Amino acid sequence: MRRTPAVAALVLVLVAALGGFALSRSLSHSGIKIPLVIGPECTVRGDGEVTLDTVQMANAATISAVGIRRGMPERAIVVALATALQESKLENLDDGDRDSVGLFQQRPSQGWGTTDEIKDPRYAANKFYASLKRVKGWEKMRITDAAQKVQRSAYPNAYEKWADEASVLANALTGRATAAVACTVTGAPVLRGAAATAALTDGLKLDWGKGLARTKLAEQSAGLTLGVDNASAGWRYAHWLVSHASATGLEWVRFADLEWHAPDGKWQPVTDDNGIDERKVIAEVFS
Repeated sequence: MRRTPAVAALVLVLVAALGGFALSRSLSHSGIKIPLVIGPECTVRGDGEVTLDTVQMANAATISAVGIRRGMPERAIVVALATALQESKLENLDDGDRDSVGLFQQRPSQGWGTTDEIKDPRYAANKFYASLKRVKGWEKMRITDAAQKVQRSAYPNAYEKWADEASVLANALTGRATAAVACTVTGAPVLRGAAATAALTDGLKLDWGKGLARTKLAEQSAGLTLGVDNASAGWRYAHWLVSHASATGLEWVRFADLEWHAPDGKWQPVTDDNGIDERKVIAEVFS
């Protein structure tokens, strides 16, 4: 049957809509750089700009937090983020090439752990950093060479194309950039009140581990407060909170003289003097 141009165009649109998601995954192991999958947006600015959806942003923040709590330098976090961008586009995948799963597409058959373990972003990130740390001289290697020593990919140069994006993310998530992570969260919150606060607290403890003990974490029914020693630490936690806002019912975050609000997704100057405190990160959830 001969298709008219209009029908042919419609077919192409449908194929693109249905097949684009699968295509994005099938190319993740190739040498081709593809756009990141975008849903509800988070914009990260710090010596550049990267746009992610809220799930990708939360995974990036977790990878960074695990690296910081392990005492890894920022370059290690860049390597980890570039690797996850290439392997999964920062999505916690259920499958992949052969038995590969998770953010880093680690394989149970190659000794990375069980499928359930690897699907835990914190476990996967820990395993990646532990393997990277064993690579002699990784600190002086190109991003792609350091990643390849861990991953042993069929596309050893593919990680380098994500180095700039990974550097922007690491700059923000390690706290070197100010008000750098801005996520817009609209619609009804997934959690409210004490349940939302508990989700935030549990996530903080899981990602930051014993490192969180160095802060003064105070939990209330409507939110929490983190005591910090310096601006860098404050922005690490503030950016982590915003990165995880979509799944936790977070309404606003305040640090120093700036405040982020979920619906508009922007950092704005604090308007009341009572709220300005450079030693506290304050987070409030939807009631």
